[in-house]
Amino acid sequence: MRKKTSLTIVERAMVLVPEFKSRAVKLEHQVVLRGQSASTLNNYIRRIALFVIHFEKLPEQVSEDEINEYLVALARDPKAPSRSSFKHMVYGLRYYYRLLGMNKKAIALPSLKQDTKLPIVLNQQELKMLFAAPTLLKHRIILTLIYSAGLRGQEVINLKISDIDFERMVIHIRQSKYKKDRIVPLSPTMAIGLEKYLRAENPHVWLFNGKEPDGRYSVKGLSWVMRENLKKTSIAKSVNLHSLRHSYATHLLEQGLNIVTLRDLLGHADISTTMIYLHIAQCQHINPHSPLDTLYGKALQKQA
Repeated sequence: MRKKTSLTIVERAMVLVPEFKSRAVKLEHQVVLRGQSASTLNNYIRRIALFVIHFEKLPEQVSEDEINEYLVALARDPKAPSRSSFKHMVYGLRYYYRLLGMNKKAIALPSLKQDTKLPIVLNQQELKMLFAAPTLLKHRIILTLIYSAGLRGQEVINLKISDIDFERMVIHIRQSKYKKDRIVPLSPTMAIGLEKYLRAENPHVWLFNGKEPDGRYSVKGLSWVMRENLKKTSIAKSVNLHSLRHSYATHLLEQGLNIVTLRDLLGHADISTTMIYLHIAQCQHINPHSPLDTLYGKALQKQA
């Protein structure tokens, strides 16, 4: 007897309101054409699907008063997953209405105050503590690589062995968040660790093998590595995997890298995103490098 598979939220919405399927496809096409990320698409469609399930009709058939009442209830709901889920609902609906040419309804949605929280970064002593925590070489390489090149989690799992150029000492980041490729320096210190890892693990295609259907690691797996190894340290700060990228950016600014070069290294579409790190350091012009080498100096390079 075949095991029944439960429907996803989006599938439930399509069963309840069949017309929603064509709207979801149209939304997907627009997100793809605009070069936005898959996570953006998933967040939007999932929230709109929840909206459809609640009202049992298409969003364009829901009145402004009903929308406002729903959003107020969602904002006050103590069981709501997070503030970000509320934002995704508002942004998703606004995107949906504009897609259908219903700008009046889109404008009527509440304006959301942008978060002004500054990123939490780890200092050099904390980073050394974290990088010394993993018992597995693979986990140590994952954490140090993210910091050494300021990578996003998705960029790490997308890395192939062929993307690491030991001859030119660069890492090729392909089709990142904004569907753009970029080149970042490969730290000499990191290169030593990667060569050791490749000899020990002998991966074939992906730099980090995992349990995903295509054989690669998952972002959830990366986050787990960060959480489990933080527990082994005395670090009290509320940090996560992305904090390593924040630390990379902040430390490079402290070491004098200019903001424009940092923007390019981070792969930001808008320099205003990069400027959040200016609360710590003043800008001077130096050549791009990895802060991992400053962390350990030339001690490891001499061992090679």
